Amino acid sequence: MAVYRNTFSESITSDSLTVSSDVDPALVEEVRTGLQKTPKSLSSRFFYDAEGSRIFAEIMHSPDYYLTRSEYEILDTQKAALLRQFTPDNRPFELVELGAGDGLKTKILLGFFTSQKVDFTYAPVDISADALEGLVIDVRRQWPDLQLNPRHDDYFSALELLSGESNSRNENPRKVVLFLGSNIGNFTSDEAIIFYQQLYSRLQPGDLVLTGFDLQKHPAVIHAAYNDRQGLTRAFNMNLLRRINRELDANFDLSAFDHYETYNPENGEARSYLVSQKAQVVAINALDMTVPFQYGEIIHTEISRKFTRNQIEQLAQQTGFSMTGWFTDCKSYFADVVFER
Repeated sequence: MAVYRNTFSESITSDSLTVSSDVDPALVEEVRTGLQKTPKSLSSRFFYDAEGSRIFAEIMHSPDYYLTRSEYEILDTQKAALLRQFTPDNRPFELVELGAGDGLKTKILLGFFTSQKVDFTYAPVDISADALEGLVIDVRRQWPDLQLNPRHDDYFSALELLSGESNSRNENPRKVVLFLGSNIGNFTSDEAIIFYQQLYSRLQPGDLVLTGFDLQKHPAVIHAAYNDRQGLTRAFNMNLLRRINRELDANFDLSAFDHYETYNPENGEARSYLVSQKAQVVAINALDMTVPFQYGEIIHTEISRKFTRNQIEQLAQQTGFSMTGWFTDCKSYFADVVFER
């Protein structure tokens, strides 16, 4: 799965139609193609407009959503051990966080590292300009002396730019890439292999990747996390239709759609869908297209895969990395895993 910038500088014109220049071109293409597929699909990477980011911040505090609490516990209790992994030779490092969001969990590490007077730079990367701006403001307020190098970009473009900057300064800090929050679970098996292969090609020997993996566990625990009692995950998914209405002048009737989630313990996949509650036709005026829906027809919006330790070890082996660190919460619900290039 690729991640795209959320702004571009020119208008998209098709025949006599023009899509505003402040609309993500990847969203335009996703809607144009995804809603013509069978089954229909829209990528979860488009959840994160300003409202989507706000809703997800609420989800992370939901009592049913264990993932954030589990990873927070790991980072809090293992921060010293992680620092030893990151600086075995006291070499300066650049902490590059892919999909930084509001940095809730990462701030545990930032606070500890600065208190230990560690020589490091924090380079948060995010597709959401709103989320990135808020994070930078907060980090500068809490740690005004921390070296910051934020990037509003996709993952791999940001890594290449950061690597180029280091080379131009004749510096060679270790890269420590953070990919937290079980974002890797949004990739298919093949996409995950490609992702780590691409990471491997952009890193140097001795560079590290710290990834958050949600582990397989009792299916009821996982099912509840994506069907929270507060309805936040439903609102998160429905906001994608609201975004399309706003940015592409569509007329999705949100009351005519519902959210449905399923978890398959045989393959470890949780899947989210939006379901049409009636036969209907939706107009997307900015693209001059109409989309028919049958009663019960779905739009697939997200996959969230859950892993075993054996699968994670195989992923490292298949992509050239060595697995050098394994940290879990007290319930073994979640693992933060260190891969070394």
